[in-house]
Amino acid sequence: MTARPAAQAGAILKAKSAVSMNQKELKELIEFLIEKDIAEFELERGDVKVKIKRAAEAPPALVPDSRYIAIPPTAAVPPAAAPVTVHREVSPATAASGLEETLHLVRSPIVGTFYEAPSPGAPPFVKVGDALEVGQVLCIVEAMKLMNEIECDVAGELAKKFVSNGQPIEYGQELFAIRPKK
Repeated sequence: MTARPAAQAGAILKAKSAVSMNQKELKELIEFLIEKDIAEFELERGDVKVKIKRAAEAPPALVPDSRYIAIPPTAAVPPAAAPVTVHREVSPATAASGLEETLHLVRSPIVGTFYEAPSPGAPPFVKVGDALEVGQVLCIVEAMKLMNEIECDVAGELAKKFVSNGQPIEYGQELFAIRPKK
């Protein structure tokens, strides 16, 4: 066997020390990963393998959005085509006669965002008081980047609009009330 020169032996020792990590270096590495919010880290140098995986922190408690109040349904949502009786404030003369108006409700078939116009700045598809025909577009509901046109399913006059432009809506939520043609 031949002896290695001292310089060569020093280089081998440096290489071995570069490959191994001491406890202080590991601690500094972990602190760096926490500071930079890195959840998983893997290092492989020669025979040394280091894998650091931090446990996921518990997500912050969900704070309910105070703009919306969840009201549990007491009965199944009636189908969109079924007419619903709507009581509205009427003049004393009408109230004395006991007249009640039957309005057809158009409900959202999907969850999404309500848009009253085809594009920002464009006039709305319909306004209260407009005459409506079957198949006429009433609004758009955006769901997962898809624009879904909601069409009128009964001819009549638009009596009420229940939601505003850009508002998030739920499945079965009332969108419009239509006074059907007689």
